[in-house]
Amino acid sequence: MKLITFAVPCYNSAAYMRKCIESILPGGEDIEIIIVDDGSTDDTGRIADEYQEMYPEIVRVVHQQNGGHGEGVNQGLRNATGLYYKVVDSDDWLDADAYCKALKHLRTFSQMEHPVDMMVCNYVYEHVEDDTRHVVHYRRIIPRGQVCSWQDVGWFPPSQYLLMHSVIFRTQILRDAHLELPKHTFYVDNLFVFTPLPLVKSIYYLDVDLYRYFIGRSDQSVAEDNIIRRIDQQLLVTRKIISMYDFSAIKEENRRLYRYMVHYCSIMMTVPSMFLTLSGTEEHLQKRRELWEYLYSLDAKLYRRLRYLTPNVAFVLPGKAGRAMDVAGYRITRRFIKFN
Repeated sequence: MKLITFAVPCYNSAAYMRKCIESILPGGEDIEIIIVDDGSTDDTGRIADEYQEMYPEIVRVVHQQNGGHGEGVNQGLRNATGLYYKVVDSDDWLDADAYCKALKHLRTFSQMEHPVDMMVCNYVYEHVEDDTRHVVHYRRIIPRGQVCSWQDVGWFPPSQYLLMHSVIFRTQILRDAHLELPKHTFYVDNLFVFTPLPLVKSIYYLDVDLYRYFIGRSDQSVAEDNIIRRIDQQLLVTRKIISMYDFSAIKEENRRLYRYMVHYCSIMMTVPSMFLTLSGTEEHLQKRRELWEYLYSLDAKLYRRLRYLTPNVAFVLPGKAGRAMDVAGYRITRRFIKFN
């Protein structure tokens, strides 16, 4: 068994995938890299095969018909032989020093009777437009340098949560959660992180800036225009998340886990609400109303908590004045955090 499997979903990634792959290769034969060529029409497939030929003990290539990012993640998981599993998008990369430290800790976990279920590391927004960086860390939230549980996890600030970039899951946790991301759908990374959470019993926070998240290309899914254009896909993911679990049952079993999952749901409701407000068309404002009505039909208690009690869900203010305040708040936040 390999120590960790890295899945690298690629679609027409020839221009930048080498940097990603080269950043992972130093892990040596402890690791495997599964490059998923998702029906690319450029040189992506050829470059992937080139790496497999050069590093046959490390790199495996899967060529598939186009199924979207989620199917790339699924394919990696189906073929993974690593104890741990991490997704690295083809335009991102890993920091060399942090990567070395992360592998050292994973080797230690692999010797434990019950290996850690989820390791959390920091990630860094690398902004192409102005060559600046923004580090997202969890120092005031998760105890550093020790195996802990949800009972030890503190409050997440309103805008912060665990992203695909920050987590490394034990592979069996993902399989036990029956993780299967929808095809041809953007924003499924939220499902990847959220779905296995109730199965995670042990957590380790390694305070290193491991994942470098390249942001600023106009064709990225997180670009504002693209989010609005693909808002139905964002709504699909949000509906799946808020309908996935019986939150009252989770609350009875583990209140800290419940608190975090509700926090996650609040952000998932905020994102489409905000972008539907930004669009401002009557069609999109109606979709915003329908989303909140859907939540109410599922779980009236969760609806009231998210709409009225959770501080980061402010994007349901009534009238034109309320929408103007929402948009102004979003613009200010984006200016400082630069999350898209």
